[in-house]
Amino acid sequence: MSECLFCRIVRGELPGRKVYEDEEILAFHDIHPAAPVHFMIIPKAHRDSLIECTAQDEGLLGKMLGLAPRLAQEQGLKDGFRIVINTGPGGGQEIYHLHIHIMGGIKSSPLPRSGDK
Repeated sequence: MSECLFCRIVRGELPGRKVYEDEEILAFHDIHPAAPVHFMIIPKAHRDSLIECTAQDEGLLGKMLGLAPRLAQEQGLKDGFRIVINTGPGGGQEIYHLHIHIMGGIKSSPLPRSGDK
C-alpha cells in the first residue's frame, strides 16, 4: 500500500496537521473539512475499510472510537460532534484506508430516517 494517501501521511511523506499520534493510531485534520472542526482517526497499519476488519481488530477499533470524545473535546467540541465511517463504494468511501471522521462546530441536521423524502 505504498501509494495509499494515508499510509504516506503515516510515514511522513506527506504533511498532516496532527491531532494525536501513538504507536498504532494517527489523528489529523481533514484537508477538505466539512465542518469547522473536522479531523480523522486512522490506524497506522493499513486496512482498506471497516468491512475488512475482523475480531482481531476489535481492540484497535475500540481504541480508535474511545479516543474520539477526548480528542473532540480537545479540539473545542464541548457540546457534541458527529462520527462518520464511510465504508466501501456504497458507503461513500473515497480513500481506501480505514478512517473515522470526527466533525463538529456547527449545528448538524439529523440524519434522514427511513421513509423521509
